[in-house]
Amino acid sequence: MRFLPTLTLLLCLSTSRVGAVQLADGTSAFTRSPRLLDFMTTMSSVSVWGAKYYLTIDFPAGAQEGLQSVAIQQKQGTEDIQFDLQKTFAFFGDRDNRQEAIPIREVTRDDGGNISIVFERAIDSGRTVTIGLVPYQNPFYDGVYLFGVTAFPTGDKPRGLYLGVGRLQFYRGGSAW
Repeated sequence: MRFLPTLTLLLCLSTSRVGAVQLADGTSAFTRSPRLLDFMTTMSSVSVWGAKYYLTIDFPAGAQEGLQSVAIQQKQGTEDIQFDLQKTFAFFGDRDNRQEAIPIREVTRDDGGNISIVFERAIDSGRTVTIGLVPYQNPFYDGVYLFGVTAFPTGDKPRGLYLGVGRLQFYRGGSAW
């Protein structure tokens, strides 16, 4: 019976019928990691209205599960940026190559500041996805603002995968150009 732990591990990592890797406890996980490609703002001056923040994720071909949701949390900055969650949007492609819109089921913000964007349908692999966030206005204080980005696969108990940090720089008196 010394092969039992190996057999158990193999069964835990087997692919479920819905395509996601499912662990023994029912947790689903990505088989191929999405990547955070870009995080940028359309306006880098402090206190301006009308800016949009775009984050772009590459979801590589060959992944066996869908991308169901994305969480964003501000990690650093002099003040907490407030967003008009009802204006959040998503589309395939990137900011310079905008394709079809992606329907969003819900956008929420918890007490810890985590913003969760849940897609109406899971995103198939091999796509580039861009999410647009609309702040009520850019922060009053200049400096670097960092946002952690986590992606979640389909499944009843998805295991989030931290994609990294998006960085925005805000300037007083115009941009750095």
